[in-house]
Amino acid sequence: MKTNFALRTMVLVLAGAGLAYVGYWTGTHQSAPQAMTPAMAAPAAAAGEKIDPKTGRKVLYWHDPMVPGQKFDKPGKSPFMDMELVPVYADETGTEGGVKVSPTLQQNLGVRFAIVRRAETRESFDLVGTTQFDESISEVVQSRVTGYVDRLYARAPMQRIKRGEPIASLFVPDWIGPQEEYLALKRSGNDTLAAAARQRMQALSIPAGLIAQAERTGQAQNHLTLTSPVNGVITELAIREGAMVPVGMTIAKVADLNKVWLVAEVPEALASSARAGMTVEATASGDANRKYTGKVREILPGVNTTTRTVQARLELDNKDGSLTPGMLMRVRIGAEKPVSRLLVPTEAVITTGKRSVVLLAGEKNSMQPVTVTAGRDTGDDTEILSGLSEGQK
Repeated sequence: MKTNFALRTMVLVLAGAGLAYVGYWTGTHQSAPQAMTPAMAAPAAAAGEKIDPKTGRKVLYWHDPMVPGQKFDKPGKSPFMDMELVPVYADETGTEGGVKVSPTLQQNLGVRFAIVRRAETRESFDLVGTTQFDESISEVVQSRVTGYVDRLYARAPMQRIKRGEPIASLFVPDWIGPQEEYLALKRSGNDTLAAAARQRMQALSIPAGLIAQAERTGQAQNHLTLTSPVNGVITELAIREGAMVPVGMTIAKVADLNKVWLVAEVPEALASSARAGMTVEATASGDANRKYTGKVREILPGVNTTTRTVQARLELDNKDGSLTPGMLMRVRIGAEKPVSRLLVPTEAVITTGKRSVVLLAGEKNSMQPVTVTAGRDTGDDTEILSGLSEGQK
């Protein structure tokens, strides 16, 4: 009896242990998937959202780290390298298409920030030009009589000359007869005929100064000295000593240097922005500290088919005579009235050739590329026509 009782007791104990083990095994395998599967723990994905089945995090796209510019909509093997595509999570970038940069990395990279600001600026652009004589103020020295050059004071073109300095002396034989007649009539006391002879001399272009000198000395004056009417440079000299000079012949051409022309090449794209009357600030290549001011005189018609530029004729003040023709100068042309513009530092604009991009700072050290429409450069700043707002960082 004792043996049977012990046997039944042992069977009941083993059965209870078995049932406990079966219950433990069943509970473990039914509850573990619900507790351990991230996809079940994560909220349901919205329409169009991509969820990483391993982590349950929202994925923006998958990419190959070796080719980060190529994006893929689903995981898989990289077509470029023998590796799996890596997901880019939304909570890592802050904003779609952006990236987070830690403050330490920003400092190491030398990242600087600027505020998009609005400022009053003048429309301006930089050009390169070459100085020329101002033909509008050049003077022509001509002979009004027939004579012979018996002395030439100006020896060659491009010689500097002052106002009143002699250029050439002409021997005029046709003046001798009328002067002798006038002097004889005056000595005879016939004032009426003497007056008529005087008028005849004036008609022959004998200067009043020579007539007065003939009256004082009692001798006919047969030499005419031609002088420079302005301070400047002799640009043309068409005679030599001993040559005959007919009536109306140009002896010399003198260019005034109080003002000079600066002919600048304006790109065809900016031709419509250059207008007569705009202010000019020029700097010579040889002396960057010296600045010259002036204005746009006119825009010359026609486009150079080789350089695709339009020539602008600028007028510069040159009272000190420091500018001479042929000098290369950097020119900044600006409008007289300022215009309100949205500006960012030029170094912040990344130009790819097809578009212009600015990195916009966001929250939590995030940065997002923004496509902008860039305008003209103003000093160290660039005008932004669209894509940014005032106050953005």
